[in-house]
Amino acid sequence: MKDFIEKTLGARLQGDGGWVEFEKLEEGELTLVFRGECSKCLILNRCCDWIREKVKENFGLDVTVAAVRKKPYFWDK
Repeated sequence: MKDFIEKTLGARLQGDGGWVEFEKLEEGELTLVFRGECSKCLILNRCCDWIREKVKENFGLDVTVAAVRKKPYFWDK
């Protein structure tokens, strides 16, 4: 699941300057950390819906996506 999220789906987010990191999957909740441009995206909920659909298509799991927004450490400087 981690590789699918970060490499397969994450590659599509990188085109817009963002990236996603898998944090955990527990009790039907998929927690993902969004960084870069994703951390400040106004339509992140659409991306989360898209990820949920792709997880269902590829793994047969019906999950909810919990999005954690974190800006990259170098943006603090």
